[in-house]
Amino acid sequence: MTNNIHNLTRTDDIVIVGGGLAGLFCALKLAPRPVTLISAAPLGQGASSAWAQGGIAAAVAEGDTPEAHAADTIAVGGGLVDEAVALGIAREAAPRIHDLLHYGVPFDRDLEGRLAVGREAAHSARRIVHVRGDGAGAAIIAALGEAVRRTPSIRLVEGFVAEALLIEDGAVAGLQLREAGNSRAKPFLLASRAVVLATGGIGHLYAVTTNPVEASGSGLAIAARAGAVIADPEFVQFHPTAIMVGRDPAPLATEALRGEGATLVNGAGERFMVALHPLAELAPRDIVARGVFAEIAAGRGAFLDARLALGARFADRFPTVHASCVAAGIDPATQIIPIAPAAHYHMGGIAVDAHGRSSIDGLWAGGEVSSTGAHGANRLASNSLLEAVVYAARIADDIAGRAIPSPARLPDALVVPGGGAPDAAAVKRLRAMMAGDVGVIREGEGLADAVRHFAALEREATSIALRNMAVSALLVAASAWSRRESRGAHFRSDHRAEIPALAQRTMTTLTAAREIAESLSSLPRVDQPMIA
Repeated sequence: MTNNIHNLTRTDDIVIVGGGLAGLFCALKLAPRPVTLISAAPLGQGASSAWAQGGIAAAVAEGDTPEAHAADTIAVGGGLVDEAVALGIAREAAPRIHDLLHYGVPFDRDLEGRLAVGREAAHSARRIVHVRGDGAGAAIIAALGEAVRRTPSIRLVEGFVAEALLIEDGAVAGLQLREAGNSRAKPFLLASRAVVLATGGIGHLYAVTTNPVEASGSGLAIAARAGAVIADPEFVQFHPTAIMVGRDPAPLATEALRGEGATLVNGAGERFMVALHPLAELAPRDIVARGVFAEIAAGRGAFLDARLALGARFADRFPTVHASCVAAGIDPATQIIPIAPAAHYHMGGIAVDAHGRSSIDGLWAGGEVSSTGAHGANRLASNSLLEAVVYAARIADDIAGRAIPSPARLPDALVVPGGGAPDAAAVKRLRAMMAGDVGVIREGEGLADAVRHFAALEREATSIALRNMAVSALLVAASAWSRRESRGAHFRSDHRAEIPALAQRTMTTLTAAREIAESLSSLPRVDQPMIA
């Protein structure tokens, strides 16, 4: 059912914020318990999971095992993967795939009717379950969205963003919401004692990203401002093959293309990854992203070449990528595709336990806004959708066994000030600094400058939306400055070695990030080149 939010001031429902995979799946798993699901965009829009092309990793093929899947996850995680978490997720993969089939997701099958599986980078087996090659995310969100709309226990509220988490006596008391796209609208307070954040990642904090505009770190920020512990924020994965055709966000050329034999070449037609890693194009994403970045920085350019591997079969095998190329005037069957690394996935997020519980009583988090320990310093391909459904189910199970106290009416005194549209120039500068100083390759002076800038922006921003962006950017930059080594997706040009003593996850808070900024305030500001 769909309800006008203004009919509510408090609810005994479980409130889920986010209309992506984690939010939808959790709402369905909670049925018939009443749920209020708040989505900034209409269902099917604005969620990174809807754009996922690769699919879901699951050891469902003959000869494959969850143990092998977990081992691959651990191998690429830079020494920071929680091994028990990785194994638990891998073991729950098959049941969650069957849940999705039950909800109507049309996964590809082979001629014998078994789930068809593909291979992606750093997987030791073919274990990626797809929908029409590159359409898994859209198909999953479409199927779950329809299921949500058919479920009477779910109240769907579209077109509202959560801009503050309201806390009373150390526990969740409610949310401050505002009409999406109407920054001058009066904020709306919704009292609730049980909130699940499933708001997605931070990709749109970067000037080049594959993520929708809704992925601007709002969920991470509102949890951090409420005092939640944040884990591993410095680890941002850059997809090496965003299609560079002048669109924001940039279309994605799925990794599955390289799994099917497409190669990476520079402007001279040379395969550059062969010299950088034994797995060449199928090396871990961080290595491929740096390889692509280096070719572009050297002026040679970087391109995806699928002409020999796919040719005329491209359109049928990868229709989404094909459509993006054709729209930009590129025929991928006969032409190479210009690419660049783009902010794609955040391994960090709200720290949660095995049940999806945050450090704040009454707050759970699932999907990309959370950090479970499954990905460590570098996410294995197609593990994100799997983690989202596994933890969404766990959160639903955890809540199902709890009696949630009825909320009190929230006083107007809890309103968090800061209306108005964010300053466009300030947003552009923030995104440019994230790309230039907190991007694929980082160094201390640039990170220090970014930390100082984001801390000042958080203090001075009059728009709550811009303040939230500054908070998330500050968390990433401060932790990246503090980690003086290179590990996984975090690469420091001034600290290139991986330091064994630093093989531990980051656990931090907004207070700690502000203290880092304060400690850097006495250092001279370094002028950094800006990215247009």
